[in-house]
Amino acid sequence: MVTEQHDVLVVGGGAAGLGGALTLARARRSVLVVHDGAPRNAPAAHMHAYLGLDGLPPAELLARGRSEVEGYGAEVVEDRVVDVRRDGDGFTAALAGGRVVRARRVLVATGLVDGLPDVPGLAERWGRDVLHCPFCHGWEVRDRAVGILGSGPVAVHQAQLWRGWTADVTLFLGGAADGAGGDGLSDADWERLAALGVRVVDGPVAGLEVADDVLTGVRLATGTVLACDAVVVATRMGARLDGLAGLGLPTEPVTRGERVLGTRVVAQPDGSTTVPGVRVAGNVTDLMAQVQVAAAAGLTAGAALVAELGAEDADAAVARYRAEQVAPFSGRAEREVAALRSGGGAVGL
Repeated sequence: MVTEQHDVLVVGGGAAGLGGALTLARARRSVLVVHDGAPRNAPAAHMHAYLGLDGLPPAELLARGRSEVEGYGAEVVEDRVVDVRRDGDGFTAALAGGRVVRARRVLVATGLVDGLPDVPGLAERWGRDVLHCPFCHGWEVRDRAVGILGSGPVAVHQAQLWRGWTADVTLFLGGAADGAGGDGLSDADWERLAALGVRVVDGPVAGLEVADDVLTGVRLATGTVLACDAVVVATRMGARLDGLAGLGLPTEPVTRGERVLGTRVVAQPDGSTTVPGVRVAGNVTDLMAQVQVAAAAGLTAGAALVAELGAEDADAAVARYRAEQVAPFSGRAEREVAALRSGGGAVGL
């Protein structure tokens, strides 16, 4: 049974979801934010490249954001949407905790899931010294030994990026998720790597070497260990859509060259989708968005929803207004008909 009604249901309480919720709440809209408590950047100790908040722990940013959103009257709950679908002129959603809510609009800001290469030890150190973004972590490992697990043009792209932070870069072709190894490199790729001074190591990667909870190297299948202070991977990124199948959101692959980097929800810059009433923001549609970009996308989608709801409310107000203007004349017509039937002649104004 539906027990509550909101203007907007925001699915996901990260930077994008809270950015949208803050905009909506400040516009005096009824907002419910449902967050499952598992943000993508949870393993990271610090957040970087966010103007004015560089170095802030991600958890603190979310705590501040939730407080601000709640300060304007929105509700933020730690729960999980298990089903949401269109219901008449709105949407009905069921939460894992048992609540059933109805909303006029839905903002999906659930982020993405990173699929790591199948190398032992990577998952345990993800976000610490197993990294993916030089703009997020490059400064912290500057001038240190960085190993890249990858192959093909994506790996070459990574190598030339990270080369800007350190001269000590090693490309491990045997750690690529696609298993392409050196076969994925062109002659131009080899030349570029050589010119940049990037060491290239072929052969299967067996795992990571760790001492006292600190990454020390990459171990090859031969048993050889090459020293590394950080390992870079290219994850397979996929939009998080668990529990949202009922919305029917369209998705598409994101590619670089011939390589598929991940899957995103298809959307316009303002977050609009082909599903009327549903907008998206953040990594669920923009795989490369950093925290600041995701928060801005939430604001953009939230502002668009404010305008959309305002237009809908205005249309409803016009319909009521017209009905109120017609009502007195309708009553007059009824009186005239009654008078004629009774032989009383026409009714004057």
